[in-house]
Amino acid sequence: MSSFLTGVDQRTSLAGMNRMELLLFTIKGKQLFGINVFKVREVIRTPHISPVPKSDARIVGVADIRGQTMPMIDLAKALDLEAIEPENYSKSLTIVTEFNSSVQGFLVEDVDRIVHLRWEDILAPPASLMGVNYLTGITRAQNQIVEIVDVEKVLVEVSGSSTELSEEYITRHKSVTNGRDYFVLGADDSVVARNQLKGVLDRMGISNKIVNNGKLALDFLKKWADDADKGLADKVSNRVLMVISDIEMPEMDGYTLTTSIRKDDRLKDLYVILNSSLSGGFNDTLTEKVGANVFLSKWHSDELAETIVARIEEVERAMIA
Repeated sequence: MSSFLTGVDQRTSLAGMNRMELLLFTIKGKQLFGINVFKVREVIRTPHISPVPKSDARIVGVADIRGQTMPMIDLAKALDLEAIEPENYSKSLTIVTEFNSSVQGFLVEDVDRIVHLRWEDILAPPASLMGVNYLTGITRAQNQIVEIVDVEKVLVEVSGSSTELSEEYITRHKSVTNGRDYFVLGADDSVVARNQLKGVLDRMGISNKIVNNGKLALDFLKKWADDADKGLADKVSNRVLMVISDIEMPEMDGYTLTTSIRKDDRLKDLYVILNSSLSGGFNDTLTEKVGANVFLSKWHSDELAETIVARIEEVERAMIA
């Protein structure tokens, strides 16, 4: 199964070109699901699983994989589908993933193949399902619909980890805006990440708008730039403190969004943070290449808040000067 994941360097080069590769798999029946290859370490036959007392029901136990213990999550259970019976674990496959600064295995029925796609070929789920499903996108492959699973949401739920600002941070920074009306535009395809980002900004007293992909973010910025051109509003760089964008998103990824911002004379001075659950040095390299100001790993709310505070202080020093 590891042959699925050869050519990592080639896949890394796709980033920044609004392209990605999707690992297709089945959970139960013929419906195809997908996960970005960048999140996948390897695909293996499910090893022996040892139960963990009092764990979330979706965590079926832990396994030792190449000398590393990791939680094993039944993806069918997580998505309210028919769970894999314990006696059939040995017949299933495990997708070993790394994101959110952790490694975990997802049990699936079978793995199909890897397909090469453009982000614009991936659509956001219907608006009526936003916030109530476990999908970040929908596309087509092999003449059928493929549902891209929000594995970040699954992991946050089963781990019980908090994505809120710590009380220590709130105590240290009782007021960060100094009464000024700052605005932040965010973009992320994960409902959990959008809620986290909005929660951080709301707690900091910063006005915000959070959309679910890079194209919507760019359209929003261009609309504000058009208003400025018509004399209906101030220029965008005076109205927007920063843009905080995920990297993996339907229709337009964060790298392409940043590149588009830098190419537009009306937007090029905006401060851009790329925020991703993906690990790897290529993020820092591509962040610099596309012209983003900062790369941050997701799910560290205090670190995100500190970066926002530092930017506010920088802006205020410039005002005084």
